[in-house]
Amino acid sequence: MTTVLLVDDQALLRMGFRLVIESEPDLEVVGEATDGHVALDQVAALGPDVVLMDVRMPGMDGIEATRRVVADHPGSRVLVLTTFDVDEYAFAALRAGASGFLLKSARPDELVDAIRTVASGTSVVAPRVLRRMLDLFAPHLPAGGDRAPAADVDPRLRALTPRELDVLRCVAEGLSNAEVADRLVLSPTTVKTHVGSILAKLGVRDRVQAVIVAYETGLVGPDGARSVGTGGPRSE
Repeated sequence: MTTVLLVDDQALLRMGFRLVIESEPDLEVVGEATDGHVALDQVAALGPDVVLMDVRMPGMDGIEATRRVVADHPGSRVLVLTTFDVDEYAFAALRAGASGFLLKSARPDELVDAIRTVASGTSVVAPRVLRRMLDLFAPHLPAGGDRAPAADVDPRLRALTPRELDVLRCVAEGLSNAEVADRLVLSPTTVKTHVGSILAKLGVRDRVQAVIVAYETGLVGPDGARSVGTGGPRSE
């Protein structure tokens, strides 16, 4: 059973989400919250697998609440609710550690599929949509650190091999594992292994967070990929 906490200041939306979620035999709504403060209390008390988080709320908004949930309750994953597919608030929540975002206009089957996907440890955001968000919003957001100059190697990248840097650049461009394999002339299995290693070395939970790190460190930018070397051997 996957447990879900609903966080939204609109009662009608929470009711609709509850009806959809509880119609599924493997999903259960364990609580509701109207703002970030209540959400944090509920997460601490209930330990939900997934927090369905609105980002625009009075009091503590969903961005700060997401940041605190991710930091203090690693067993709970956050799925952000947003009105637009390219939304400054949704991107800020992703940067704060959310595992994906979902449009409030999503179909019921898309909602339950997204909850199951996030609960399984996979992100819910199309890489190319994230790339558009990065290009539009990242340079203007104060949180998360400034991008490093291309001549400097950010400490977060030093543990990556040259081949892993190549793979991370491709992932940050929005390529799937199969597309990365074609570009770098690798097997899909090798690419999957590299992606897993990249996530572990960067200390991030999914591809979304890896792409954000790639942008913040200057490995890639709005004008395309940048070359950051590590001095290590190029190997698969």
